[in-house]
Amino acid sequence: MLIAARAGLYTRGVLRAMFGHDHPQPTGAVSGWTEAFLEMMAAERGASANTLTAYGKDLADLETFLTGRGLGLDSATPEDIEAHFAGLSERGLSGATAARRRAAVRQFYRFVQGEGWRPDDPSRRVAAPRLGRPLPKVLTRDEMDRLIAAAAGDGAAAGARLGAMVELAYAAGLRVSELTSLTWADLAGDPAYLIVKGKGGKERLTPLGGRARAAVKAYLPHRPRFLGKGGKASPWLFPSRGAGGRLTGRRFAQLLEQAAIVAGLDPARVSPHVLRHAFATHLLEGGADLRVVQTLLGHADIATTQIYTHVAQDRLAEVVRTRHPLARRREPS
Repeated sequence: MLIAARAGLYTRGVLRAMFGHDHPQPTGAVSGWTEAFLEMMAAERGASANTLTAYGKDLADLETFLTGRGLGLDSATPEDIEAHFAGLSERGLSGATAARRRAAVRQFYRFVQGEGWRPDDPSRRVAAPRLGRPLPKVLTRDEMDRLIAAAAGDGAAAGARLGAMVELAYAAGLRVSELTSLTWADLAGDPAYLIVKGKGGKERLTPLGGRARAAVKAYLPHRPRFLGKGGKASPWLFPSRGAGGRLTGRRFAQLLEQAAIVAGLDPARVSPHVLRHAFATHLLEGGADLRVVQTLLGHADIATTQIYTHVAQDRLAEVVRTRHPLARRREPS
């Protein structure tokens, strides 16, 4: 059965962009193994163009390493594959990048073995890298208040828009893609609840507090200032004169960094996603149930939400250490 035939026009277009040609399924020729593997990933596993590009680069890096040893993908031994990944660690690659490269190589050799092009899998001994689970960056409530004030103080129209965006992201725990995808109709009539379309098209209902609704009301009279030439109608709540017709997540991040500087905050600690982290952490600190926070964030797995409990516990422990009278050391008289 021809893998290229299963791949379809989309896969061919992606691979043509990556390799400059359509590659037929190899009949033992090592030169085509990578292309055939990527065609299978797109056709049978629905891999995105970004994943195909990343996997292609990972396998090309492995092939370059093996060539330096006078070997190829067909002749690499388990020791060679282990040496390749040991070299990656010495180059300082992050755990996430190393994990992706391991996944690419492991899946590649499983595919090769399944096709009968090699009788063995030389990548079987490569251990999965240990991935640390960094706690999300979180702003305190005081810092959030300062950030909101700084955002709203950036001129009349620009400040009203940025202030409304920050208030909405923080009040509803929105991802930046969800925030920039809001339409005029979503906020029409000053709703007390917002219907958010999240990952995978799944919808969730999140309440809007009075401050966020007031910020949107203050912004709406300024909204026409951001429309395209001639005041062309736009469905987006936060339109832009750019090609996409709406404010991008990248531009929002830039404006947020500028507001952080004005607020006296380290801009490295502030990003659109940090507003979502603050939303979740502050709810848990206030006594919210973990399941409720999971629903409000739109997490499919509660394990994803549980990371915020660690943040909240760390913050509460710090309060006890610094504020409780029995925890504070007395200064020597």
